[in-house]
Order: sequence, then C-alpha cells, then structure tokens
Amino acid sequence: MNTPRLSLDIETFRYPDGTVALSGIRFDVMRGEFTGILGSNGSGKTTLLKAMDGLIKDYCGKVLLDGEDIRRLSPRDIYRKVGLVFQNPDDQLFAHTVFEDVAFGPRNMGFADAEVADRVQSALCNVDMEEYAGKAIHHLSFGQKKRICIAGLLAMGHEILLLDEPTAGLDPMGEYRMMELLTRLNRENGVTIIMATHSVDLVPLFLHRLHILSKGSIVRGGTPEEVLTAPAEMADVKLRLPHIAELIYRLKHEDELPFDRIPLTIGEARREILEKMNTVT
Repeated sequence: MNTPRLSLDIETFRYPDGTVALSGIRFDVMRGEFTGILGSNGSGKTTLLKAMDGLIKDYCGKVLLDGEDIRRLSPRDIYRKVGLVFQNPDDQLFAHTVFEDVAFGPRNMGFADAEVADRVQSALCNVDMEEYAGKAIHHLSFGQKKRICIAGLLAMGHEILLLDEPTAGLDPMGEYRMMELLTRLNRENGVTIIMATHSVDLVPLFLHRLHILSKGSIVRGGTPEEVLTAPAEMADVKLRLPHIAELIYRLKHEDELPFDRIPLTIGEARREILEKMNTVT
C-alpha cells in the first residue's frame, strides 16, 4: 500500500504580527511523486515549504512525515529524510570548494571519510557535476550553484527534496536543464520532489500533482490537466494558463473551433490540431 511520505493538515499559521500566513492546507504527497506548489509571489510558498521541513512549528494542525508528527521528530531524524533547497543558492553554500560543501552534511551525520567521499562522488554524479569537486564555489555559475545545493542534500541520503523556485534566475536553457535533472532524480532515483514555483509553463511538462496556493490557502489541487482550467480562474489567483493552453482556449471559446480539450503542452496541442485538420479533410 502506497502511504504518504508527507501529509499536511495545517489549520492556520500566523506571523508574529498576527498576519495569517497559511490556512486550510490539506494535501498528501505520496512516495515517488513530483508535486508542484504553484502560486504568485507572496502567496506563502516559502512559508509552506519551511513547515514541511520542520523549520516552522508554531501552527495549528499537523504535518506528518512518514506518519509521524514532524514537530516531535529531532532535527537529525528530519534531515535524514527531507531537505530544503532555497531560492538563492548563495544563502545555502558556505564552504570554499564544491567537495567540502557537499561533504559537510555526511560528515556531521558521523560517516567515515571513505563513506563521505563515496557519497559526495555519487551525489555530484547525480547532478552532472562530478568534474567540479575541486572547484571553488565562487567560480560556479548560478545554475551550477543550485545543482551543488541539491547534491549536498542527496549526499545526506535525502529521499524527499523541497525546492523553492528552483528555476528562478536561470535562462530558458538553464530552466529546462534544471527540470530535466529533477525529473531524472524523481523517475530514476525515486526521489520524492515538492517544488514551489510561479512558472506555469513548466508545470504540465514535468509534474504528477499540482496544488495552487493563493493568499496562504490551497484553492485547487489535482493533476495539471484538472487544475489548469480557464484564464479567468487563473487570473483570480494572479496566475495565467500556460501560453499554449491560452491560445487553444481562445481558439475554442472566441473563434469557436471544435477542440474537445485544452492541451497544456506544444506536443498535445500539435496532436489536437492535426486531428482537427484530418477531420476536416
């Protein structure tokens, strides 16, 4: 039976000034899922990730990690399973070289030097950075620094990665390479991934499940096809449809072309258009 790795039921969380930051957060993340938290800036994505990582605890409700209340677990128990990658990698990296940074976690977990070296090598290989072990951190590109942050968590044996805007600050090719890396970790290595993002065009290409966060509350959840529905509904939460879905939606509703569904990717749209063309001919 597939049981949730993370199960959230947060009734409310308030900032010290009394502002409600999270409310009505209820969803599960199953083993091996690639889950997205989609929301505009200021919607509460980072706060929610911190609750899932055990960094925020003074909320009403529960966050369960493998069935146990995360607030009752020691930091060591949490960090053996879950790790958070911040939006800005410079907030996370601190050692002089790549090897030393990735090795920091395993060393603090008490592994012998040989085991630490093996874990670092394996983690760097998993993020396509094995040739950079001796390189100084400050000589890395922004995207490479993000990969090293992920490697540091993998070296500690994390089975669940929480990522805050992992494609922020990357050029289009860098975005695709980052998502390709995360997809490989998810599908080939079995890493459960929860990604907070506002990039709607990336969502339908990679994610199994999607939850829309607006003003600290989950307003919709399901597969990307179930969640990304209409421009007006997305605008209500300060988001938009993926560009290709927006085009087909307008062709269907404004130009009355007979599309049966609203595709979310270029590949899906191409098949729908070719099917309609073949029907006409």
